[in-house]
Amino acid sequence: MQAVELFEQRVKPSEVARRLRVSVKSAYLWHQLWQDGGVQALASRGPSGSRCRLSQRSLEKLAVYLEQGPAAHGWVEDQVWTASRVATLIGRKFHVSYSVSGATRLMHRLGFSPQVPARRVAERDEQAVTVWKEATWAEVKGPGRPAGATSASRTKQVSPAGRRGDGPGAGAG
Repeated sequence: MQAVELFEQRVKPSEVARRLRVSVKSAYLWHQLWQDGGVQALASRGPSGSRCRLSQRSLEKLAVYLEQGPAAHGWVEDQVWTASRVATLIGRKFHVSYSVSGATRLMHRLGFSPQVPARRVAERDEQAVTVWKEATWAEVKGPGRPAGATSASRTKQVSPAGRRGDGPGAGAG
């Protein structure tokens, strides 16, 4: 409790904030809490947020289910665990409702990461896609802007007539 030691030495909250690299507002709040309730008022109350709705044993079971893969639990179209699937699995197995973001946090806690399945049409013709990219896209895309017409300013475009020929990089190219 470095802040308490400094407050006991009559160091001002603004100086405490500077020394401990926290906001001045936090230092003044700590100082007020310390004055009103002493050291106990500044004691940590543990992590914030809601606590996990699954027991340690349930978390271990969930890890086993995730290791088994999606196909073992009815998702046979691909072998990826999405956060949505994990939330559904938790609901089915443990009768506990989790949001997609909550399921993502649980997955990270267990050492997994949610995956995003590839969305491709089953009838996709890879050869036709390749031909389109090489022929049609090259025509549609166009050449782009010439290198000399760019400007470093986002608000005022440079005029080609206003360029100096003797500036830095004038001979480059």
